[in-house]
Amino acid sequence: MFHLSWRKISLCLLLAIGLSASLQGQRRDLGNYNFYDFQQKSYYFGITLAINRASFQPFRSRDFIYSDSIQSVESIEGPGFNLGIVTNLKIGQYFDFRFLPTLSFAERNLRYDRESRVRDFTQRKVTSVLVEMPFHFRYKSEPYKDKRLFVIAGIKYNFDVASDSRTRQAETLVKISPHDFAIEYGAGIQFFFPYFIFSPEFKVSHGIGNTLIFNPNLEESTVLEKILSRTFTISFHFEG
Repeated sequence: MFHLSWRKISLCLLLAIGLSASLQGQRRDLGNYNFYDFQQKSYYFGITLAINRASFQPFRSRDFIYSDSIQSVESIEGPGFNLGIVTNLKIGQYFDFRFLPTLSFAERNLRYDRESRVRDFTQRKVTSVLVEMPFHFRYKSEPYKDKRLFVIAGIKYNFDVASDSRTRQAETLVKISPHDFAIEYGAGIQFFFPYFIFSPEFKVSHGIGNTLIFNPNLEESTVLEKILSRTFTISFHFEG
């Protein structure tokens, strides 16, 4: 999923906006029985459940070519899940401002392929418990038969409360900073029911800050210039 090209993602967003513009030209009262009950609210709350696939994007340093033992460095993504709270504030008819504090459990790994008779590779496993603070803007289409498409974009701050970068064993590990910032974008659809709104959503998160804590005494660290985070999330929001 992380190998989706920017062109494919952009095409999905453009299709969602195009369909939104098309629906806006239709009559608003066609099948929208539950929508208008929620339309009167200027803000509402909810909960979110999600599954994620998280990974790192390692960038090799100049010292990599001088390493005699490490042949390559790659990231292996791992599964995880999220549990959070939704706070939604309406801005006009088609825009929302959303704050979604979330507790996220994620697993990410760095694999070092080696030229050694003892072992072919070593792996740095990072199991994280992240406190996430995402801030999103959402653009919504005109409703049609109690359904509404939307696209989102925003920023997110993460703090890993389970970080092992300060443990006694940290000097022998590739250190990953507990702090991280990311940009996020995605799309989804709202289903309006009599008592709640159900909103499945996909979201891509790109870290913009280097999470590598450089250790000049560790070869696994010196062969890297920086490490960025990547996450793909499928969320299920229950709001109202």
